Amino acid sequence: MSRLAIVTGTSRGLGRATAALLVKQGYRVVGISRRAVDSGELGDSYVHVCADLSDLSSLPQLVRSLVAEHGPPYGLVNNAASGLDGLLPTMHNRAISEVIELNLLSPILLTKYVSRHMVTHGVGRIVNVSSIVARTGFRGLSVYAAAKAGLEGFTRSLARDIGRRNVTVNCVAPGFLDTEMTATLGATDLDRIRARSPLGRFATTDDVAGAIAYLLSAEAGSVTGTVVTVDAGATA
Repeated sequence: MSRLAIVTGTSRGLGRATAALLVKQGYRVVGISRRAVDSGELGDSYVHVCADLSDLSSLPQLVRSLVAEHGPPYGLVNNAASGLDGLLPTMHNRAISEVIELNLLSPILLTKYVSRHMVTHGVGRIVNVSSIVARTGFRGLSVYAAAKAGLEGFTRSLARDIGRRNVTVNCVAPGFLDTEMTATLGATDLDRIRARSPLGRFATTDDVAGAIAYLLSAEAGSVTGTVVTVDAGATA
């Protein structure tokens, strides 16, 4: 039987591109997002589950039901994210909590319950999707950057915790991509960011999906506790 990968945030953008690539490579994929999507073009190897990952209390039962129906997971891609922007002094406390919950607490807890099955079976691949903003910063994204920086620290330490059970844990840090999230920045900001790239462009969702697929692969069996940056050279 082909290996099972769980990918969050698959209704659009990077999550969608990742799910499509993994299906093409022979994985069975369970995609999770808040909203229902038409997944027919992904074929029979893809199953979509509607769930609100910011509802932290629901995650144990979500994982139990996924494992009961589809078997133990080999891969987990924590991609779901919220990019709410705003200057911290004027940002509502509820908005701060929402960003932290979805971008940091949710992947930590989802990984907790999924990784139990990987440790039990002695194999697994976990990929957390961070952002170059965790290291570079960006105006209006201080809370988002804090959450992503926390995710990178979590990745490095968890890699040490469960590496002896043949479970790898890595991050992929995309630069700015042409997605709905970056569209809110405005044309001037986007042009300025694009001009910083040695390649004169943004990386694509397919570029980042390829890096994620590599980290899930057998060829990446000795890669753990690291951050792979895919940003068209913007941080070079």
